[in-house]
Amino acid sequence: MKIDDRLEKLKQFDTPSITNVVATYPDKEYCLGLYHPWRGQWYTDERARVMYPELGRTVGYAVTCTYGLPDPNYECLKFADVLKAVAAVGKPVVLIVKQDMPEEIKCRNGLLGGNMMTALRSAGCVGVISDGPSRDVDEIRPLQMQYVLSGVTAGHGKWAVQSVNTGVEVFGMQVSPGEIIHMDENGAVKFPASVIDQVIEKAEYLQKFEENRQRRMRETEDVDELIKIMSGFYDYGKFYL
Repeated sequence: MKIDDRLEKLKQFDTPSITNVVATYPDKEYCLGLYHPWRGQWYTDERARVMYPELGRTVGYAVTCTYGLPDPNYECLKFADVLKAVAAVGKPVVLIVKQDMPEEIKCRNGLLGGNMMTALRSAGCVGVISDGPSRDVDEIRPLQMQYVLSGVTAGHGKWAVQSVNTGVEVFGMQVSPGEIIHMDENGAVKFPASVIDQVIEKAEYLQKFEENRQRRMRETEDVDELIKIMSGFYDYGKFYL
């Protein structure tokens, strides 16, 4: 399994820092301004529940799929096709799962439990974001895979794969196959793989700046000085760089 060293480097930064670089403050020098901060669907919202925050940061290339109720008129895709899609791309992979279920049963659909997650791990998947519940959380924990869900439930009924590697939306984040996913206990953010070097460069710059800013704040109890420091931050580049 060949792993892009740049993905490992991205783990030096938490997910909020990556969001700051990607689009949060488009008028700042460290921000790429890739999306509209509020209207762009580029990070997860409060519905996303991170199951294993102790795992820290997880980064990978997105593979996507959609699950729904079985349709006798469409039985072309299986879980095997999801596994093949994970195995076919660069590693590591974060699987993005859209649970396209009727609202009355979506909260009871324990999709991707222990067996399926074990298979995904062996195929090269390091994390899953699924906008519904799952189960077997204790069984999955030793796999060291991050899992972002709406919650947990003990059971499920029959379901079927409806699509593989098409655009999906989960927890307010619109994801296309091949995009980079960065997630930790704060949630997840996505950005195009084509800008990974720029994201790393800007994140390193921001990290050094914030370390210096916070060090200065720890060194003083003077409120006027704290205000001055914070004003320097919001007038980026004028005070400490």
